[in-house]
Amino acid sequence: MLYEMRTETLRPGAVPEYEERFAKVLSHRQKYSPLGAFWHTEIGTLNQVVHVWPYQDLEERARVRDEAARDPNWPAQVDDLVVDTQVEIMTPAPFMRPFGERRLGDIYEMRIYTYKPGGIPEVIKRWSEAIAHREKYSPLAAAWYSEVGGLNRWYHIWAYKDLAERSQIRAQANKDPHWPVLTYEWLIRNECKVLVPAPFSPMR
Repeated sequence: MLYEMRTETLRPGAVPEYEERFAKVLSHRQKYSPLGAFWHTEIGTLNQVVHVWPYQDLEERARVRDEAARDPNWPAQVDDLVVDTQVEIMTPAPFMRPFGERRLGDIYEMRIYTYKPGGIPEVIKRWSEAIAHREKYSPLAAAWYSEVGGLNRWYHIWAYKDLAERSQIRAQANKDPHWPVLTYEWLIRNECKVLVPAPFSPMR
């Protein structure tokens, strides 16, 4: 399993229009493969939308994208709204649950850690040993690392009811002797975005 994550930066104020146009034609795209999640940024880099598409492998991705490109109703006509597009191919961590129709929260925190080359295997090992302790407090939506695109990146995405719950749970989790996972010896940079799911997102 792999995940294609497409991050599009839009003109200021264009997110509602983008989501409306996308939603109108989404059923045509999902004839070929399902959407995993769709969010827009609320905190962090603003005016971004993030959509995630699961595939079994790169061959399926190529086949599906070729089939969908021939559909007269796809893609959504949004080029006039888009300033920049970034695509990354992500490999899930062994402990990550597959995407699907799941109601996890009303906001999602995406944390992006960039590591020195060669650090990701040890990051996965340490996370695998600790993740059960962290999920006592809130569900993990995704944990994956980049295979294509910006390399050596580790993404983890957490679901919360609201920002107040996020602050409360993070405070609780940080008191747990098993959390956070310490990987500072490889860490180069970390970033954070708070995301809101679109009404049509399968993961909400």
